[in-house]
Amino acid sequence: MFGIYLCGLGLLLLLGPNLLLQVFGVPPTHEVWIRINGMFVLCLSFYYMQAARNELTIFIRWTVWARITVIFYFAAFVLLISAPKALLLFGLIDLLAAIWTWLALKKDAAR
Repeated sequence: MFGIYLCGLGLLLLLGPNLLLQVFGVPPTHEVWIRINGMFVLCLSFYYMQAARNELTIFIRWTVWARITVIFYFAAFVLLISAPKALLLFGLIDLLAAIWTWLALKKDAAR
């Protein structure tokens, strides 16, 4: 599921980044960097989906720890460099998805 979320986010950042920026009250941009980030997110979505399809549990387990840290980075960006507070929503999505993944891995290991 997280790979599908990343695929949608990556496509949005790649093809229509200003739609997302507008939703979060960020001024529109014509810089290429947000589209490059969309490309990276889209590539990550491919890794996540392939790992899930091939049951690469070790990779999936690694992602849990990295995804948990996202909320802390985003909170620091909001607190220290005045990033838009809406960024916390993405951090929360990552945190909740990481917890969901961790619980699923734990349940699978118990079988």
